[in-house]
Amino acid sequence: MAISPKILLVDDREDNLLSMESILEPDGYRFAKAGSGRQTLKILLSEMDFALILMDVNMPDLNGFETAALIYEREKLKHIPIIFITAHNYGDENLFQGYRAGAVDYIYKPIKPDLLRAKVSVFVELYVKNAQLIAQEQKLMAINKNLELEIKDRRTSEEKVTELNIQLLQNVSRLEAANKELDLFAFMASHDLQAPVRKIRMFGERLLSGYGDKLDEEGNMYLGLIQKVCNQMQQLINDILEFSKISVKKEMFQEVDLNLLISEIFTELEGVIQEKKIRLIIEEIPKLCVNAVLMRQLFLNLIANAVKYSKNTGEPYIRIHSEIFTLQKMQDRIRQNVKYCRTFIEDNGIGFDQKYAREIFDMFRRLHPGKEYEGTGIGLALCKKIVEKHNGFISVKSKIDHGSTFIISLPLEHSESED
Repeated sequence: MAISPKILLVDDREDNLLSMESILEPDGYRFAKAGSGRQTLKILLSEMDFALILMDVNMPDLNGFETAALIYEREKLKHIPIIFITAHNYGDENLFQGYRAGAVDYIYKPIKPDLLRAKVSVFVELYVKNAQLIAQEQKLMAINKNLELEIKDRRTSEEKVTELNIQLLQNVSRLEAANKELDLFAFMASHDLQAPVRKIRMFGERLLSGYGDKLDEEGNMYLGLIQKVCNQMQQLINDILEFSKISVKKEMFQEVDLNLLISEIFTELEGVIQEKKIRLIIEEIPKLCVNAVLMRQLFLNLIANAVKYSKNTGEPYIRIHSEIFTLQKMQDRIRQNVKYCRTFIEDNGIGFDQKYAREIFDMFRRLHPGKEYEGTGIGLALCKKIVEKHNGFISVKSKIDHGSTFIISLPLEHSESED
């Protein structure tokens, strides 16, 4: 920004003021004019941004020396240089008085225009340089203040992030410990529950075989219900045990032919498949590095579900096929392309509303009435845990009366690191 310096001209004669103004005006200065020392002080009460004061020494009431002394009593005005204009040579003692009053120079009358312009330009240039330095200093101070605030904010943010990371690590540790304790509790509780359930079943069978003929029809019905409930309880305990074992036992991964594994499962379910007249459409699946025992549980649960929830009308079918796809993932802070095998288990059974697609993988979550379709509600939670144990993921697409398609995505190569 260009600075337009302002000069205060002080003289009790109007012609002298006009003369100085006419000499200096071509240099682009701005002017304020005062006809006496008192008027000078009055102007300086409201205006202090002068580059220079040109002041006549010989003035009535307050002369130039007295006016200068009063000006420099104010701290805010001490930066303004004063050049005295005089028609007399006062001698060394009077010159010293002027310098002591605050003068920086003298100009003698009659004024020589070139000399006046030269001396004024020196002080104006100093004023401009000083103003630029002050502006630069203020700018640097503002930048420095902003930097201090930014550093403070960054430190605060870093402290918050560090604190949150510590809390997160603590929460993860507590969660892992709680999960281990929960899995161990589920394992022990399920194991301890088996003995009383077996005894109930045993005593129920003895009652039925030894006293069944002595009971009426209603009594035999109740005994049958007891046996049925015991069987359901036994199945629930077995499922909970299987679920907890996945977390406590160390898995061994090896290359497994999933086609052979699926073929064995269909052979095991052959009776009910033929009874329901389900058509099988099986396409070849790549060999994967997985845990064979867990894979058998995974596919058995999903295929058994497809069989269980098939419709009694139409032409039921189960189709299994796969595809290879690539997914970008962060591993050890490096973005890598990881290849996955996506396996589809598709059926045209009763299906369900897609809004429950996430909930069905929760423990004990069942969408269909237990009277119509038996089950414990653990099977799909078990499937999800098995897939995650293999660093994969599982999802489902379904529509009521149009069947379901379960999608299992497993990495082609086993990695020890978990996501």
